[in-house]
This record gives sequence, C-alpha cells and structure tokens, in this order.
Amino acid sequence: MLCFFRFLRFLLVALALSPLAALALEPVNINTADATALQQINGIGPAKASAIIEYRAANGPFVSVDDLVKVPGIGEKSLERLRPQVTIGGAAAPKSVRASKSGAAPKKD
Repeated sequence: MLCFFRFLRFLLVALALSPLAALALEPVNINTADATALQQINGIGPAKASAIIEYRAANGPFVSVDDLVKVPGIGEKSLERLRPQVTIGGAAAPKSVRASKSGAAPKKD
C-alpha cells in the first residue's frame, strides 16, 4: 500500500509540473521578454537579462538571434547554447532585404 501512495504522489507532482515543462519548451522572444522571462532561459541570469534589455532599449529590436553577440557578456559560445531557446518573434528579413532598408545595394547571389 505504501508503494501505491508513493506512486500516486509522484504522479501528482508530475502532473503539477507538466505545464511548466511545456512553457520551458517554447522559445523566449528576446524582443519582448522582460527580465523575469529572460532569466527563464538556461544560461541567462540577472546580469545578462539586464544587458539584453539595455541593448534592446539603446539599439531597438533584435533583427536576428545572431545579434545577441552584440550584447556585452554574450559571445559565440553562449549564442550557440542560447539559440534553441530564443526567438525574435517571426521570421527575420533576408539579408538582402535588410541591406536595402539600410541604404546599401542588395547583394546579388
């Protein structure tokens, strides 16, 4: 009987935590997330969350997830660990479109 109650307790805990696990699978939008949401990303603590928000406030929204390397404290290795956990919310414009918006001629392939 004790084994049954242990199993039941385990099952209840698993069910209670399952919505949290589902939320963790969704990438975090680095263009709209506040510090609390950014800190849910594995590898982002309070200092990096603040740095991301400060960069975004000074430079506008991220055009690409790759722009995270422009944030102080985030390098190429960090970016590779963060990449599956973050999004910019929607598809980024192709490089040729971004180039034309900045005034440069589009690159021909």
